[in-house]
Amino acid sequence: MTEHNTPSATTTAPRRALPPLLTMTDRAAQRLEKLYQTNHAGHLLRIAISTKGCSGHAYDMSFVAQPGPGDEVVVDKGVTLLVDRKATLFLIGSVMDYEVRQLESGFTFSNPNEKGRCGCGESFHV
Repeated sequence: MTEHNTPSATTTAPRRALPPLLTMTDRAAQRLEKLYQTNHAGHLLRIAISTKGCSGHAYDMSFVAQPGPGDEVVVDKGVTLLVDRKATLFLIGSVMDYEVRQLESGFTFSNPNEKGRCGCGESFHV
């Protein structure tokens, strides 16, 4: 009778924690909550990445009545938003803010995956 060596339990390296898909600043969460309570009651903000602009990609935001089959649900600071599954690799670790300037206001993104932006600031590349 021959002995068979049985392999011991395989050792795998511990997985490192992934950064959150997307987080919001307090200003962004407050502004989005206000939009959900007024003009866009019953809707959710959906963030996607479209192919356009000088640098190739742009943030695309729209309000939708319900999540689509390919949407990731993100909850931060008690506020829910949606991210198109195709945009997740572009957005991992991003922070959404809401800025008010003298002539404009809107949501902005601090995205660690961006390698550059076009001169007008409308598009980015990774």
